[in-house]
Amino acid sequence: MIDLRSDTVTRPTPAMREAMAQAVVGDDVYGDDPTVRRLEARTAEILGKEDAVYMPTGSMTNQVAIRAHTEPGDRVIMDIASHVVRSEGGGPAALSGATVQPLLGDRGIFTASQLREALGVTHPGSPTTLTPPATLLTLENTHNGGGGSIWPLELLDEVVAIARAAGLRCHLDGARVWNASAATGIPPARYARDFDSVSVCFSKALGAPVGSALAGSSAFVARARRFKQLFGGGFRQAGIIAAGALHALENHRGDLAHDHEKAGHLADVLVSIPGIELVREHVETNILRFNVPGTAGDFVDACLARGVAMLVSGARAVRAVAHRDVSMDEIRRAAEVVREVFGGAGE
Repeated sequence: MIDLRSDTVTRPTPAMREAMAQAVVGDDVYGDDPTVRRLEARTAEILGKEDAVYMPTGSMTNQVAIRAHTEPGDRVIMDIASHVVRSEGGGPAALSGATVQPLLGDRGIFTASQLREALGVTHPGSPTTLTPPATLLTLENTHNGGGGSIWPLELLDEVVAIARAAGLRCHLDGARVWNASAATGIPPARYARDFDSVSVCFSKALGAPVGSALAGSSAFVARARRFKQLFGGGFRQAGIIAAGALHALENHRGDLAHDHEKAGHLADVLVSIPGIELVREHVETNILRFNVPGTAGDFVDACLARGVAMLVSGARAVRAVAHRDVSMDEIRRAAEVVREVFGGAGE
C-alpha cells in the first residue's frame, strides 16, 4: 500500500526505536523526566522561546494555548479552514468558552485588510460592547487546509503587527512550520519571533510516533502546564516517546526538502491529466489538494483498489501528502494509478 493520506502515517526508524529503547525516564508530572526536559529545552531553543512543554497532540497544544491566552467569552480570530476550526472538535467553544471569528483566506492566508475589518479598525464609531472582545489571533503555517501553503513573511509580520497594535495576543499553529522553513530557508525562530506562543508537531513531517510541543515565555509555559494537566495531558515516564521526538527533531528536518520534491513530482503529473484541477504553483511543500471531475469518494476508492491511499477533502477535493515513508518510485507509481483511474473512467 502506498499511503498518501497524511504525513502522520510514518513509522519509527530503527535509529529512532533504539533511541526510545535507551531513553532515560522519570515522572514527567513531577518534572523528573530528563528526556522530556531535553526535548522541551531544544524545542524552545530552535523556536527562539524561553521554554516549551511537551504534549500528546497538536490539538492539545493549540487548545491549551487558546485557553491560556483567553477568558470565557473572548473572541479568537483565525482562518475559516484552519486546523483549529476544522479538526479539533469545537475545542475553543467546548474547552475555553471562546468564540471563533473565521476569516475567509486564500488557501488559509488572509489579508491585512480582512484582519482590520474583523477588528473593527475601519469602523471606529461602532459600539464595542455588542461583540465579544477580540483577544487572540491564531495563524497556521504551513496551512493544512490550504494544501501546505506558506505564509509570506512580510504579510505574516504585517498581520501580527496589526493584531498587537489592537491589543491581541498571537498564537502560531506551526505543526508543519518545519516544512515552511525547509521550503523557504527561513528559520523556525524567525517565523515564531513575534508570536506569544507557537505549537509544533513531531509526528507530522518529522516522523516521530507521538507528540507536539507548545513554546513561549517562561510565564506562559508555566500557565500552559496547568491546562495541559487539566485537559488530561499529564505524562508519567514520557521520556520513551520524547526520545523519538527528539531524535526526529535533530535528524529528520534535513529530509523535508525531499518530501517536497516528491510532492512536486506528483503535482507535475497531475496537472497534465485532463479533468484534474490543480494549480502547480500552489504545491509549495509536501501537501497536494486537488479537485476531480466526479466525487472525491469514488476517486479515492478507485485509487485504493489499486493500492494507493489518499484522503477525501471535500465533495470533489482530494488530499495527497508526501512523507519520509514513501519513496520517489512509489510516488511515480501513485501517479500511474491516477492515470489508470482516469483512463478507466473514459473508456
